[in-house]
Amino acid sequence: MIKKVFFPLLKNKFSLTFIVFIVWIAFFDANSLINRTANLRHVHRLENEIIFFREKIKDDNARLEELYSDPSNLEKFAREQYFMKMENEDVFIIE
Repeated sequence: MIKKVFFPLLKNKFSLTFIVFIVWIAFFDANSLINRTANLRHVHRLENEIIFFREKIKDDNARLEELYSDPSNLEKFAREQYFMKMENEDVFIIE
């Protein structure tokens, strides 16, 4: 059964050329199906990173607005994040 179907296809030069062309496009070309799927995965990963960083930028802008609006928040942030202190005080860091 298989010989009856595929053997005439292999004898025809146009169908053989078409099969070789499809194999070439699928596996060996610079824009092969394998490369296209890898590129699509990479694009989706980059789109997810864009969404993450846009949310991060929005959060950071809100935090900056909060810090600039109230000087006590700025002092609290400096003490917590950068371990800053006043001239006459000692800071003990407990982990």
